[in-house]
Amino acid sequence: MAEPEFEQARKELVSTLEASSLFEKNPEYKRALTVASIPERVIQFRVTWENDKNEVQVNNGYRVQFNSALGPYKGGLRFHPTVNLSILKFLGFEQIFKNALTGLNMGGGKGGADFDPKGKSDNEIRKFCVAFMKELSKHIGADTDVPAGDIGVSPREIGWMFGTYRAARNRWEGVLTGKGGSWGGSLIRPEATGYGLVYYVDHMIQYASGGKESFKGKRVAISGSGNVAQYAALKVIELGGTVVSLSDSKGALIDTEGKGFSPEVINEIAQLKVERKALTALENHSFKYVEGARPWKEVGKVDVALPSATQNEVSEEEAKALIDAGAKFIAEGSNMGCTQEAIEVFEAHRKEKKGEAIWYAPGKAANAGGVAVSGLEMAQNSARLKWSSEEVDEKLKDIMKNCFENCLSTAKEYLTPADGEFPSLVGGANVAGFKKVAAAMKDQGDWW
Repeated sequence: MAEPEFEQARKELVSTLEASSLFEKNPEYKRALTVASIPERVIQFRVTWENDKNEVQVNNGYRVQFNSALGPYKGGLRFHPTVNLSILKFLGFEQIFKNALTGLNMGGGKGGADFDPKGKSDNEIRKFCVAFMKELSKHIGADTDVPAGDIGVSPREIGWMFGTYRAARNRWEGVLTGKGGSWGGSLIRPEATGYGLVYYVDHMIQYASGGKESFKGKRVAISGSGNVAQYAALKVIELGGTVVSLSDSKGALIDTEGKGFSPEVINEIAQLKVERKALTALENHSFKYVEGARPWKEVGKVDVALPSATQNEVSEEEAKALIDAGAKFIAEGSNMGCTQEAIEVFEAHRKEKKGEAIWYAPGKAANAGGVAVSGLEMAQNSARLKWSSEEVDEKLKDIMKNCFENCLSTAKEYLTPADGEFPSLVGGANVAGFKKVAAAMKDQGDWW
């Protein structure tokens, strides 16, 4: 069976590993790559549930337990009609190295079902969650596999699944992250991916400018309007930047007056998402809604671009448009947000233009803040503690700083000297994440 998304993710990793000196210095790591490319376990199961008309419905449920060398499998659950093994393997594969870059003890996994929550009643979604978790509960646990939410799985669904797990296993343990604040959830978890993305890019800006610049005064294009995009936008505004776009699956909402999105407008968008309404509701003299478009060709002059919607949302043509629009920094809030062709455009520009070039950060590094705070939630659950939002935010800032510095120093060590002071962050992220996982796998006898 063809697995295009997984093959794309693997090719992206392999191409940067081969471009580095890693295999030259450590040829045995080629064997590690072959082993690490196959999941430790793939669980596929039937989910039968009853709709409001008392009719039996059936869906496919999955959990890809990809790699546990660094800790329990960790990665989200996605409920969406497009879910299949290729997408879950791609997401699980990326998750291995993303989790490694956080510095926390987490392996990589991903799961979900081809269930579509849209058009379903609350009662039907609850029934599906219960049926799904009755089977999944046999395969997960606080020290085995700790899922989280993803597309179609909000804190509400996490609650229903946690209650089902607790009843089925007669255990209260940190088996899911993204829980409610009064029953084991961590503060800052909803904000973490968006905040972490902005913290990472802030380090990029400061490094590139020799500490002279920050987000202040920067025009920032963001795609998406879900959790990641909303909190990234709020943090950009807090740091003095101007958010010039957001988007949804039907089109892009573009700032037309140069004032940018205000926190009040972003809160309105959050409410629209809860009500499952389109962003067209906000079109007025300050914003135009461009049907069927993504923001990248619509925003005009821009300094920073943060794709935060879904995979492959920046094409080769759009990458060139962003360069023409003056973008200097692009970082993925979504997983594999840029196509391979777009990445090649950014990387070629970086090599050619040196200090004047666009600088690209991959999702496995730039959006690692979400899973990092999930890891902090696991730690709080294990110790039966609750940290303040300030404590969690400080830990998140440290993790993103260390992640950036790790990607940068690894790139300088393993990528060609011709890359100079601005080496490939995508290459650095891939080598750093892979090397850490491969070394742990060797120590534990997964390859020799």
